Amino acid sequence: MEELNLYANDFCISTAKEKLDLKAVHHFLSTQSYWCKNIPFDRVERAAANSLTFGLYYKDKQIGYSRIITDYSTMAYLADVYVLPEFRGQGLSKWLMQTIREHPDLQGLRRWVLATADAHGLYKQYGWKEVAHPDRWMEILDKNVYEIKG
Repeated sequence: MEELNLYANDFCISTAKEKLDLKAVHHFLSTQSYWCKNIPFDRVERAAANSLTFGLYYKDKQIGYSRIITDYSTMAYLADVYVLPEFRGQGLSKWLMQTIREHPDLQGLRRWVLATADAHGLYKQYGWKEVAHPDRWMEILDKNVYEIKG
């Protein structure tokens, strides 16, 4: 798989794992996200290692992130998408979504999925819709898996 590096002014989107600031990613996910609060660093590290990652950078600072869990043949799951609050409203999340959807290794997939509580409008612009047959989907969800036990 070829590494992707796209630039616009002082911003960059890169799939290069060596560029990732996993401490910054962990900090956001574990303290500011609603979907994986308190996630341990080793889980973030392992998830990144086993996913196609997209780092979003301002100069050399990590300001956003997303990852794709995929078999590169039939399905992709979009996860852990964020842009730091101070960089929102500049079209960066749209650029990130466009880059992900146009990635050459993610073309021709039969199904893309994601879960979101608050960004439906963004994702609909890039082809996502409500699940066509929710009665066919099942899940095992442990909302407290990262809860700090005292």
